[in-house]
Amino acid sequence: MTEFTLSQHFDDKEPVVKSIYDRILKEARKFGKVVEEPKKTSIHLVNKSAFAGVATRKSALILNIKSAAPIQHARIKKSEQVSASRFHQEVKLVSPEEVDSTLIAWLKDAYTLSG
Repeated sequence: MTEFTLSQHFDDKEPVVKSIYDRILKEARKFGKVVEEPKKTSIHLVNKSAFAGVATRKSALILNIKSAAPIQHARIKKSEQVSASRFHQEVKLVSPEEVDSTLIAWLKDAYTLSG
């Protein structure tokens, strides 16, 4: 089995991508314990189960947030129902400033759902 590391997700990416990730992690850790699980194509952020997924791009980060219902918001690029009461919301982030109170509230809800 191939092990994936956190640093591999940031190889050949612009520094802003790591800054955005660090900001997400810093905010999420205010809710409680967060475990980082690097996978092949993303990094899962886990409470008791995964509450968010992070996919790195050259100069952006795609954040996938778990929710109990679709989030109707201009920032949500894609909303996908994954089970009867679970949805994945996709947000593209290009700067750490986009990790604002709105996004943090979505993350907090996701964290609570996964507890």
